[in-house]
Amino acid sequence: MDLGLAGRTALITGADSGIGWHAAQLLLAEGAMVVISDHDQTILDRAAAALDVDDNRLHAVAADVTDRASVGRLREQVRRIGRIDILINSAGITGATGAFESIDDDGWAETLSVDLMGPVRVTRAFLDDLRSSANGRLIFLTSENAVQPYPEEIPYDAAKAALLATAKALSKAYGSEGLLVNCVSPAFIATPMTDAMMDQRAAELGVTTDEAIAGFLQEMRPGIALRRRGRPEEVAAVIAFLCSDRASFVNGSNYRVDAGSVATIN
Repeated sequence: MDLGLAGRTALITGADSGIGWHAAQLLLAEGAMVVISDHDQTILDRAAAALDVDDNRLHAVAADVTDRASVGRLREQVRRIGRIDILINSAGITGATGAFESIDDDGWAETLSVDLMGPVRVTRAFLDDLRSSANGRLIFLTSENAVQPYPEEIPYDAAKAALLATAKALSKAYGSEGLLVNCVSPAFIATPMTDAMMDQRAAELGVTTDEAIAGFLQEMRPGIALRRRGRPEEVAAVIAFLCSDRASFVNGSNYRVDAGSVATIN
């Protein structure tokens, strides 16, 4: 499918694996120039090599989204490549988990610094590019947790809900300039983050990882009607659509890619 992305430049954070990496793969296939970023340059370089692009449309620039100075250096390096048209904020962690009373200030601070303030820092750094582009697109990766919070993941719930509000406000602030701001909210996608969660669950229960996944679906995510984890490329397809001209009248929206996990329709 030709999404009209040839000649546009995208920056994707959290792109060394999972959803961010698959979004990069799809945007490259659609002809865009892509800058992938994550905090470890060695791992990022391996991720870039796996994308197997034989021209100069792919760049890998490491940055720590929790560090304002690092984000500033990211901006400087990306500017040498060119101004961006698309920003996909995909970097995130599960963060502190457990009973509310057991999570201390440090757990909250770490989770919010990555999952909320990370996208805020990167967006602030590149906002001028996005506002000046004729095809500005800003995408936030949120989660089902933003609208259907889980009691064992309250800092993550709070961060993702705050991102929805941030995106909606930005869509109102800059939509009149042509910058379209939207969210994509996945649920239980097969990524390294959920792999780690399921490996831990398997170890705690003394079962295989496949059994841990099946039990988690039945006990914790009964709304997922397809009875499986989602694939990162299924989320990437929605992201690519929102980056394209085919979504030219979509602004301030939240697209859930959750197989029905969230109980409500809106």
